[in-house]
Amino acid sequence: MIPSIILFASGNGSNAITIHQKGIATNSYKVTCIVCNNPKAGILQYAAMHNIPVEMITKKQFSEPAFLQIVQAYHASLLVLAGFLWMVPSYLIQAFENRIINIHPSLLPKYGGEGMYGMHVHEAVVAHKEAESGITIHLVNEEYDKGEVLLQKKVDILPSDAASDVAKKVLALEHQWFWQVVVSQLEKLNDTK
Repeated sequence: MIPSIILFASGNGSNAITIHQKGIATNSYKVTCIVCNNPKAGILQYAAMHNIPVEMITKKQFSEPAFLQIVQAYHASLLVLAGFLWMVPSYLIQAFENRIINIHPSLLPKYGGEGMYGMHVHEAVVAHKEAESGITIHLVNEEYDKGEVLLQKKVDILPSDAASDVAKKVLALEHQWFWQVVVSQLEKLNDTK
């Protein structure tokens, strides 16, 4: 049986889309649900076009343990945060221990933590004249961007690069590697059964 994952997304969802498409192409997992906290998110249109169930949530719903029953109903092996900006509550982390993955657009521990997402990260990288940046894919724990690192990949930053240039380079890495880490984590989970 193909393992299933739930994607959590807040925006346009380019990572979520890539993960969904790679799952279909490789037949290594299926996306059974997209959890979204933004009614204007671009990912919703994609979900509708591909008949992927969506669970829209408010901050209040997400904070209450009753939400766990909704998540468990999809029988997902992994929860994958693909551009999801809320802190994951403790009850969900405990129920899915070592089974929640996040991607961060910097080489953690640099430029991580609350408020560091999207262009905020790339602007900070450029402002500090970093020679490199990249991605960190990690397990989620109760602290922002502090979970066990599963993979880091680097890109060189040119002195002439603007934050938007850094963003493009980092996004290319995200699309290349995120889905592969999803597959390897699913394989690890299968091996421990």
